[in-house]
Order: sequence, then C-alpha cells, then structure tokens
Amino acid sequence: MMVALRDALFRPVRAGNAFEGTVERLLQAIRLGAVPPGERLPAERDLATRLGVSRVTLREAIRSLQDAGYVESRRGRYGGTFVNGELPAAPPGRGGGPPDLADALTLRSVLETGAAECAAGTALGPGERHDLRARLAECAAADLADYRRKDSRLHLAIAESTGSASLTAAIADSRSRINELLDRIPLLPPNLAHSNEQHERIITRVLDGDADGARREMAEHLAGTAALLRGFLS
Repeated sequence: MMVALRDALFRPVRAGNAFEGTVERLLQAIRLGAVPPGERLPAERDLATRLGVSRVTLREAIRSLQDAGYVESRRGRYGGTFVNGELPAAPPGRGGGPPDLADALTLRSVLETGAAECAAGTALGPGERHDLRARLAECAAADLADYRRKDSRLHLAIAESTGSASLTAAIADSRSRINELLDRIPLLPPNLAHSNEQHERIITRVLDGDADGARREMAEHLAGTAALLRGFLS
C-alpha cells in the first residue's frame, strides 16, 4: 500500500513548473504519510528520475522545504533527507481549506488568463505599454518583504490595460483572496525567480499582441502558484 502510494505521488511533474510541482509532490507525500515523520525520502537520483526533474531542481525544492521546517538533511553513511518529527502548522486564516482554495484558484485562473488574452488583443497606447514595463521591472527588482505587493501590482496592471473597470475590480477581489492564502505559505526564492521569468514572457506576449500566447503563458504561471498553494495548504 505504501509503495503504491509513493508511486502515485512521485510521478512526473509538469515541465513548465518543475520546481513548484516538485515542492507540491514532496509536500503531498509528507502530508499523506507516504513518507512518515522520521523516515528518509527516496535517494536523490531515484527521486529526480521518478519526478522527471533535474537533480538541481530537486535540491532546490528540498532546500526550500528544509528552510520551511519540513525536512532535514543528515550526513554520513546513513544520511539523506528525512521528514521532521513535527511539521509546521499552517498559520490561521479565514477559510483556506481545500474547498475554499479550489474555488479561489478556479476563479483566478478564469479571470487572469482571460485578462492576459484580452490585454494582448487591445490596442495599447504608449502609456499602457510603459506602465506594464515599469510594473514588470519593479516586480523583478523587489526584495522578499515587498515581493507580493509588487507582484499583485503587476497582475493588476495587466487587468487595467484591458480597459475594463469591471474586470479589474473582479481581479482585485480575487487577488485579495489569493494573497490571504499566499500569506500562509513561505516565500521560496527559486519560485520567485521562476515567476519573474514567467512574468517577462507574459508581458512580452501582451506587448506583441499575441493573445493566444499571453493566455497560455498566464495559465502556466498560475499553475505554478496553484501547485505551491495545494502543496502547503491542502
């Protein structure tokens, strides 16, 4: 039973969000008891192969979970990565359980992929184009303490560029819900670096007028965030 569960959980992740998907898979295995407290994760080479990720990506994911208090690394003949005996508890928040999480992620996906597509199909003036580039640069340069605010501002700038006040308001409400959930999980530097790369691709598609590409890039970006939220909160 345990072997079958591990096989089901340690399956290949989506290539576009390899780091985030790896974190999600490892957290699922820990939370569901496939790797109980005190036990060692599978060997690095085997785990990377089963997840379909590079060993560098796997190490980044394990290091992030170690910093967050989920696992510890031990050296020596019987070393490896072990699940901690006591796991961090999610900070209290309004809702945040699986039903609320799923609802918030579904709404965000529908709204923000549509906004990116619409923005790319809009004849943007010099002001809108400058604002999108400025918000992108601010987010890329943000430190950890200010990242979520600058990230939110960039996503809202995409909505604003559609010219729809109603859509912008809906995305602002959705983002408030998402931020309440994001505040309950740790900031992971590899994820932020990946997000910035995805932001660059999204804005490039929008500015190039590539509606299908903008929608596709935004969907990929949101899927990475969703993977982390499901991993930490579900």
